[in-house]
Amino acid sequence: PDNMKLIVILAIVAVAVADKLPASPVLILHSQQTNPDAAGAHSAGFESEDGIKVQVSGSQGPSGGSNLIGSYSYPLEDGSIASVNYVADENGYQPQSDLLPVAPEFPHEIPEFVLEQIAFAEEERKRKERE
Repeated sequence: PDNMKLIVILAIVAVAVADKLPASPVLILHSQQTNPDAAGAHSAGFESEDGIKVQVSGSQGPSGGSNLIGSYSYPLEDGSIASVNYVADENGYQPQSDLLPVAPEFPHEIPEFVLEQIAFAEEERKRKERE
């Protein structure tokens, strides 16, 4: 009885997963990789037959982590190409792309009294640091 439940659950999971698998493997048209040299510089990239392209190069950063510069692109359903360029370093992942949302411009100027209050608060903070 318990084994039968397990078999039924596994069969359902297998059907669900199989439904999402591509019909055939995607061929890699070009692939390259350069292992890290003595300074930690490395690079890698590939291009697949379905239009996906990935390129990344990096080196060891000042804090010991890896600094990366890269890009990737892929075709969208409408035939256009989605592209993302990025830097990943001690400041985090910093993507740039037309796909990413942009915050709207501030709807109006900041009132002078607000700017004065911000400046006053900054002066107070500096004064407290000196004490």
